[in-house]
Amino acid sequence: MRFVDLHEDIGITSQKTDIIHNSEQSNLDMLREFDDVLVFGVVFPHISTMNEHNVKLRGNKEKSSPVSRSTIASWEDLMEQIKVFKYLERTGEISIVRKKSDLRHKGVKILLSLEGTDSLKDPYDIHILGDLGLKNIGLTWNYDTKFASSAMSRKDYGLTGFGEELIGIANEKKIIVDLAHASKRTILDTCNLTKMPVIDSHTNLKSVHDHVRNIDDEAVEAIVKTDGLIGITAIKSTLGEEASINDMVTNMEYVGDNFGWRHVALGTDFLGITETPRGFENVSKINDLARMLGNHANQVLWDNPMRIVEKALSH
Repeated sequence: MRFVDLHEDIGITSQKTDIIHNSEQSNLDMLREFDDVLVFGVVFPHISTMNEHNVKLRGNKEKSSPVSRSTIASWEDLMEQIKVFKYLERTGEISIVRKKSDLRHKGVKILLSLEGTDSLKDPYDIHILGDLGLKNIGLTWNYDTKFASSAMSRKDYGLTGFGEELIGIANEKKIIVDLAHASKRTILDTCNLTKMPVIDSHTNLKSVHDHVRNIDDEAVEAIVKTDGLIGITAIKSTLGEEASINDMVTNMEYVGDNFGWRHVALGTDFLGITETPRGFENVSKINDLARMLGNHANQVLWDNPMRIVEKALSH
């Protein structure tokens, strides 16, 4: 079996545990059990701290743990996580995808991704990141940046001038723009501006379960109009009370049946979540997900995301 996962937090997890053998939700040994795998390997340059914001996420009744709030780290931390991926490539554990021919490599393939623009000084830093192999950039995490407002924003201002320039540079360098965690206005602004398909790498649907991190039908339609993707995720709180693999399938069916199966994908958020949905505890369960998707499995887990990836790669 083959699959593409639009979001796994490999970078920051590598600073805490052995992501080759021992991380429980996903590790390189587990990924090598599949016939062909491409993972959007995420750099998440944040540090844990304690402040008022972590007491309660805006619009959500769930309490977070006292030190679960993350805030901006430094450009240096971003570089340290990229260096981990470079090391894994040098030692033969992974191959980093930079051009289309790299997709033919055997083993675990990684597409370098950045979650949040917090560590960027200005839009022109993307030129440096692109030269280092970055091919996917998320505009926000759970708070606003100088580029865009997030889903947790108290005032949804969408893209800033810097954000608009960032989108232009990303298009020019063929870096995929990722709208996970973005506010509705940020999503709409980006979709109106971009000249490339965009993705929301790990989200679910408000029409299925009303959660601050989930996106509504207008946002889905805007992403679809760019020929983009909705990556259905394993974040329990976004799935509802039962929070099972069945709910993930329900979200996929909602997008597929209402907006077209061409726009459905998987973004697990493995290694970035503390709890997993029932029946979807680790990457091996993607086999079960594929069986549940039936005739749609190959399109959702491979063809759709590969369409977006190939558009972002040179020959």
